[in-house]
Amino acid sequence: MDIKVFLNNFREAFGEKVDFPIVFWFSDHSVNPVDKIGGCLFKCMKDVREGKTVTLSVDTIGCGGGKFYAGFTEMPERIPGFVSLKEKYKQTPEKVSEFLDELKVPRAKSAYLNFARMDQVESFDNLEGVLFLATPDMLSGLATWAFFDNNAPDAVTSLFGSGCCSVVTQAVIENSRGGKRTFIGFFDPSVRPYFEPDILSFMIPLSRFREMYDTMRSCCLFDTHAWGKVKARME
Repeated sequence: MDIKVFLNNFREAFGEKVDFPIVFWFSDHSVNPVDKIGGCLFKCMKDVREGKTVTLSVDTIGCGGGKFYAGFTEMPERIPGFVSLKEKYKQTPEKVSEFLDELKVPRAKSAYLNFARMDQVESFDNLEGVLFLATPDMLSGLATWAFFDNNAPDAVTSLFGSGCCSVVTQAVIENSRGGKRTFIGFFDPSVRPYFEPDILSFMIPLSRFREMYDTMRSCCLFDTHAWGKVKARME
């Protein structure tokens, strides 16, 4: 797989106005540390979208849930109550606990979590996932691409979870099992203020991206009348 080849295909498929994809990976050494982020860790995405690499750690992620979903800490005891009674995202704390018991958030194997725009990295080596910030039209193309060679009912999924869960946690879990699922996210109201109103996340874990890389030019994103009309509207 080649970064430049993919980005050229990406621009040809989706046009010049969409954001470059964002990639993330864990490392034993800090790449570009930032000051502590109070609240949602996705506040850093503004810098990432502008082309800066951002390194986060247990010390710079201010949100307890963010530290947990990134794999840096065990679940804080207050999380089930906070998610249910304060945020009102689940009916009861017990339902939050049931969800987390089933999810089994893995612990990070390295001390640092890095985000960068794809054009700022040199290869796909050691990456965990590719994140697309997608409008409805872009999401249509991404989902159709994911469905192209996969008839599984969970080829494209939308699961409960915070923004960091739908992006980081689910990608890490999927990679660990060599899975083929992709994930639509950013339905969490807590993450929405940090992105435009018409943006959702589409996460492709590397275990799946390795396959989709080879199918991109074969699917509807190239040389079809229907996608051509959508692309023209996006441009």
